[in-house]
Amino acid sequence: MTTNRKGEHFSLLEKAFSRVMTPFEEFIHRQTTSGALLMIFALLAIIVANTSLYAAYQSLLHVSFGFHIGEWVFEKSLQHWINDGLMALFFFVIGLEIKREVLVGELSDPRQAVLPIVAALGGMVFPALIYFAINSNGPAADGWGIPMATDIAFAVGVMVLLGKRVPPVLVTFLVALAIVDDLGAVTVIALFYTENLDLTMLGLSGLMLAILVLFNLFGIRTPLPYFFIGALLWLFMLKSGVHATLAGVLTALTIPARSKYDPILFSDSMKNLMAKFDKNAHPGVSIMKNDEQRAILQTLKNSVHLTESPLQRLEHSMHMPVAYLVIPVFAFFNAGIPIEFGSLGDALDNSVTLGVIAGLILGKLLGVAGFSWVAIKMGIGQLPAGTNFKHITGAALFAGIGFTMSIFISELAFSSQAEYLLMAKTGVLAASLIAGIAGSLVLIWAAKQAPKSETVDDHR
Repeated sequence: MTTNRKGEHFSLLEKAFSRVMTPFEEFIHRQTTSGALLMIFALLAIIVANTSLYAAYQSLLHVSFGFHIGEWVFEKSLQHWINDGLMALFFFVIGLEIKREVLVGELSDPRQAVLPIVAALGGMVFPALIYFAINSNGPAADGWGIPMATDIAFAVGVMVLLGKRVPPVLVTFLVALAIVDDLGAVTVIALFYTENLDLTMLGLSGLMLAILVLFNLFGIRTPLPYFFIGALLWLFMLKSGVHATLAGVLTALTIPARSKYDPILFSDSMKNLMAKFDKNAHPGVSIMKNDEQRAILQTLKNSVHLTESPLQRLEHSMHMPVAYLVIPVFAFFNAGIPIEFGSLGDALDNSVTLGVIAGLILGKLLGVAGFSWVAIKMGIGQLPAGTNFKHITGAALFAGIGFTMSIFISELAFSSQAEYLLMAKTGVLAASLIAGIAGSLVLIWAAKQAPKSETVDDHR
């Protein structure tokens, strides 16, 4: 802790976080950090799975615990609690991001939204078709949804590492594409990866969702009621057969997006409060001893909260624990794949592995780039400013990084097929690695080929 001549007390970390960032810059910063942590913990899991610690790792995954409410028994393994419970927070943040993008982000302007939406649709259809073409029969066919998803943190994190070689608008394009992709993945999970339905529990889930909607309509802005009913929604969905993590998305979509105060009213209020704050200042006296100033500071804090929408505030506060805790924990407990180099050729020759790799790399490339090309030629979409089709091709390859959501769907598709699950995860890891390298090479090549009039700096 140090103090400067202006009377400011700060640590080194506080210096780093004092820079004012736009919401999108903050979003990219968080995704980049999350992507780096995801890589580290996935690599750590693979290392553990290929050492003498693997037996202990497997035992930890299957440690069972839970609770009961009357006749309801909730007992699952540690891995299932992570995938069904902890990941609900991840899906909650996904829901907040989807709602923000649709209301005020890149998907709010139809002219800007067309290309990433069309590209995302192509990037979901082609991978599923390619996988199904390779695995059209038997239990392996259930994995068709695995290559549909793009890992937004991983993909954006790798793209940002390329720095000035990548036009900023291309990062925006990839984020918008991945958000639509996430929405598609959530829909696929809800419709096609659902167990036998319990209609009573499904009805209670619908009731909880209706209550959440009413909270929004009645203008309830405090997060606690939403979290309480959202938790009940999660419990009922867990018992209904529909995957419980979807409760996170549904709860997020009901969070209010409107501010109580408009910016002009907020500005006037801040000026009046600051005038009172200055009037009650006593030089040399700590603010801890100044009751008037402490009361004004609390009012300032309340006014800021009322001006910031609950959606914006929750996305900001929830993203850090999800990015720095939930996703790394999920990666560590799901990416532990034992690699037997002697039989690696057999694994890569497996139809499930091939289907996932072909879907994520070839399917995403053909779907995203192909649908984008058609949309541009038909005049219903337009290239982001300062980019060319080489950039779109690179982004299409990055869309093949499907780590978090692809592994999640693998767990749903092959929960009772251990061999297929291992092959699917192997395919996801291999495809994500290849897609990241190939996408980087294409974007580096695009940067070298661009004439000076199209350099990235000209469009910053």
